[in-house]
Amino acid sequence: MKIVYSYALIILFLTSCASKKDIYYLQDAPTNGVGTFNYASADIQPNDILKITVESDVPETALPYNRGAVQGGIAQNIQVLQLDGYLVDVDGTIDFPVLGKISTTNKTTAALADAIKSKLIAGSHLAAPNVNVRLINAKVTILGEVNQPGTYNFTEQNITLMQALGYAGDLTINGKRNDILLTREINGMRQITHIDLTSAKFMNSPYYFVKPNDLIVVNPNNPRVKNAGYIANVGTVLTIASLALSVSILLTR
Repeated sequence: MKIVYSYALIILFLTSCASKKDIYYLQDAPTNGVGTFNYASADIQPNDILKITVESDVPETALPYNRGAVQGGIAQNIQVLQLDGYLVDVDGTIDFPVLGKISTTNKTTAALADAIKSKLIAGSHLAAPNVNVRLINAKVTILGEVNQPGTYNFTEQNITLMQALGYAGDLTINGKRNDILLTREINGMRQITHIDLTSAKFMNSPYYFVKPNDLIVVNPNNPRVKNAGYIANVGTVLTIASLALSVSILLTR
């Protein structure tokens, strides 16, 4: 009987343990983590909400081109700003005051600001306007083996993958660190990639920075998957072993 219990414990240990290589982040950082990177703005996508502010040397002349930024001298919260913002239509356009339909396709917020500024000057609306465009509903969804899965809004223009996972409270001990699934939609095309957080190589890839509307899925590691099966704990293993031994004794009598 003791032999059966010993074998059961050995089997459980071998199928449940995880090595340091499965747990530690950025293990090759000294060789692959050094490099340069560029802060790259994401292209505007349908369903983005934009806050657009137009300023002029004579503030009154810019009023027709603004809405919702400040009312009565009281700054609005983010929810109100989103309601007053410009929702990008499915065809990639916004309906801007006076200027009408403006395309945002293949444009960053900076490029859209330049395009609006050019239209205002070319149409003799304003002589020297200053245009600012900002995305105000940027979000990333993080699911799976993290401590706080959910959808997180961010106001920064650029956040890293590690920052995004930090919003979700980091991976659980059961998260599969060498196979993070990231889904990204760009101009109607869906991209799916697998990222290894145990290596620093991803820090020099296009996936070092998270883009708005990215979906990050942390799959469970092998011990977690096995733990979710029929053999869930030591007691179950010992019970099965004991039952097998009892049946064996009865059959051999």
